[in-house]
Amino acid sequence: MKKLIEEIMKNEGFVGTVYKDTLGFDTIGYGTKLPLVKEEAALILEYRLKAKIKELETKEPFVNKLPLEKQEILAEMCYQMGVNGVLKFKKMWAALKEFDYEAASVQMLDSRWAEQTPNRAMKLSQMMRG
Repeated sequence: MKKLIEEIMKNEGFVGTVYKDTLGFDTIGYGTKLPLVKEEAALILEYRLKAKIKELETKEPFVNKLPLEKQEILAEMCYQMGVNGVLKFKKMWAALKEFDYEAASVQMLDSRWAEQTPNRAMKLSQMMRG
């Protein structure tokens, strides 16, 4: 199977953005026609989430000292905004380093992110508080 996959990848070529194939179908990656099915999208989500978590742990190793639920909140934020975006929440990080989840939750809401996605921000802030 590995050799077959490598051969298909070679023959299809990789394009990381949507393009029209020779028949005019919207396509991505290695000749994958759109739309994706949920299972395919879930695989992409899982891959990217794991990469974001690894990047966060590298850039802010302190995160591993937090309870799992708090780590998962940060991981979701990183998935949405990128690790560098979440690292800009300086006051939130300062509160987390004091294990002050109440203050961290307040700081989460004092952001453009909370204005742009208020329902998600409120939900994650409440989870951080709880």
